[in-house]
Amino acid sequence: MSDTVIKIENLSKEYRLGTINHGTLYRDLQSWSARIRGKEDPNSKIASAGFKVQIGSFMALDDISFEVKQGDVLGIVGRNGAGKSTLLKIISRVTMPTRGEVKIKGRVASLLEVGTGFHPELTGRENIYLNGAILGMTKKEIGRKFDEIVDFAEIENFIDTPVKRYSSGMYVRLAFAVAANLEPEILIIDEVLAVGDAQFQKKCLGKMEQVSTKQGRTVLFVSHNMAMITSLCTSAVLLDSGKLRVRGNTSDVVLSYYTQYSGSPASFDFRSSNKFIGDDHAMLISGSVVDSEGNVANEFDIRNPVTITMRYRVTRPDHYRFIPNFHFYAPDGTCAFISGPQEVTTESGEFEAVCTIPGNYLNDGTYFVGLALSSMETGVKAHFYEQNALSFNVKDPIDNVPTRNGYAGPIPGMIRPKLDWKIRGVA
Repeated sequence: MSDTVIKIENLSKEYRLGTINHGTLYRDLQSWSARIRGKEDPNSKIASAGFKVQIGSFMALDDISFEVKQGDVLGIVGRNGAGKSTLLKIISRVTMPTRGEVKIKGRVASLLEVGTGFHPELTGRENIYLNGAILGMTKKEIGRKFDEIVDFAEIENFIDTPVKRYSSGMYVRLAFAVAANLEPEILIIDEVLAVGDAQFQKKCLGKMEQVSTKQGRTVLFVSHNMAMITSLCTSAVLLDSGKLRVRGNTSDVVLSYYTQYSGSPASFDFRSSNKFIGDDHAMLISGSVVDSEGNVANEFDIRNPVTITMRYRVTRPDHYRFIPNFHFYAPDGTCAFISGPQEVTTESGEFEAVCTIPGNYLNDGTYFVGLALSSMETGVKAHFYEQNALSFNVKDPIDNVPTRNGYAGPIPGMIRPKLDWKIRGVA
């Protein structure tokens, strides 16, 4: 396809573990001879602590294939060691793949780690021109962008100072300003934005959104902050142990990420697992997210209601008044709201609490539900609280604009309530 700017085909990266080179031909031959004879490597010992380096291999990436279109903002998520940084390094040509290939159309600017691409002895000014030259820009072209870069980085007073004297935050400010403002066709950003302060992170996210939506440039973004991924990226991939597990809509991938690593499904029943959550007064039995037909579901149209059910057992009432409550969270852990009923239970037995969120209330995105049972006899007492017990997606059918109740595209916030409005002329 003509609009494909990155094409990754059967990409693998294998690393050898242990000692690769001993610095002398004699020791290399000695180690090689020991290996083919099945003997212990005499050069594998480290100091006198008895630690040994085991020779083996590690697949950082294992047969990955996907494409990225022009103007896409692709989020890359996964746990530490999943292969995210290795993938970006191969795309940036910092390291070579073991197998497969990456086809790239356009200039690539990468921000992989603090200080990457900067010469420590050169000043900020000199490093700007050096990075521009690496991207193939002329001195005149870089000069036209120079003031904009310095202004964005907010380090005007230090631009003629050698960057080895910069703090990590100053490094990131200048590095991002250079990467984003020298007009590469592809911008690659690793987790380094976490070094900057919150205000600068917000500034960077705004810049990435600008270069993708208004300038049609492609952005690859790695982060453990699911709120950043959800708000910025148009699509995402989930890597796990070097393999590509999921590719698709950002909210679907974020949900898969949390489901895979935190075990947050759309339903559970502890009776089948003999799991006990609670105290000697009450215990949690099961929970589910269901649609208007009563079927368990993990994805809902923004216009349709979402029903949460929780079953619990009271074993020792002891004059407690038990109040079930549900806690709703965004992917970044921010509490959207908490809801509880007016009624309480005071007797022993098994009960089911049901809460229905009306349609046109929640915003597009992923939500996690914490299930709790508390009482307030002598202060608040939590009998059980299972955080992130359930999870589900709310989808905004953007392609179906005429029936979207007046909504017109993604907007920020965790709720999007459809309220009663009146507009009347007063003049």
